[in-house]
Amino acid sequence: MDLGGLEVEADPRKIEALNCSCLVFESGRIQTLEHLLAVLYILGLDSVELELQGGEIPILDGSAAPLAESILQAGLRPVPQAGKAVRILKSHTIEEKGASLSFFPNPDFRVSYAIDFPHPLIGRQEISVSLTRKLFLEEIAPARTFGFLKDAPELRKLGLALGGSLDNAVVLDEEKVISGPLRFRDEFVRHKVLDLVGDLALFGHPMFGHFKAERAGHRLHHQVVLFLLDHPDFWTYEEDASPRFLQG
Repeated sequence: MDLGGLEVEADPRKIEALNCSCLVFESGRIQTLEHLLAVLYILGLDSVELELQGGEIPILDGSAAPLAESILQAGLRPVPQAGKAVRILKSHTIEEKGASLSFFPNPDFRVSYAIDFPHPLIGRQEISVSLTRKLFLEEIAPARTFGFLKDAPELRKLGLALGGSLDNAVVLDEEKVISGPLRFRDEFVRHKVLDLVGDLALFGHPMFGHFKAERAGHRLHHQVVLFLLDHPDFWTYEEDASPRFLQG
């Protein structure tokens, strides 16, 4: 709205992957789309107009929980014509610098994620979940973004994390969390699941498939979305079925 009511679409081909997902357009950019997109995706909201002041979706407490709570308080109403779901037909893996993201056929929408950080409170964490709305709202949406105190100066030079604080992220020094208690013992990998769901939402359809990430990030997430858009032989439309997360 600060650009005179300029309208831009969430086009997956206009995304830059930094420490967040950024939508780039002629007169600017919008940062940190992924948390909001994850909520819209899981709640089945695939046609939405958003009014935004400034160049970033508000970070709030660093998680997607406040966004989900506000939307649910406003209320959801079904429409006669639901968006078509997509079923993954064939497997594929994209690898880059020791990281990978694979997808496989699956009877539901499953996300598996593994991270490995050389920090005493993180190390290797793994999670694998078939996402329902309840599980997402209770166990994934509240997981906050995280970062390391030593990285803050460099991020700010790049114009990132400018609003970051101990109140809207899990912040770690060399040994411990300095921003208060964790919400989950494995909050770090749960937040990566949140990021992946939000980035996959850019594909534009709910999906039946298993997405398995190993030390991945926004860049690999988007590479998979673009691969699927460019290779329609890897998926098919489902006329009369939807993943469990759309069934309430």
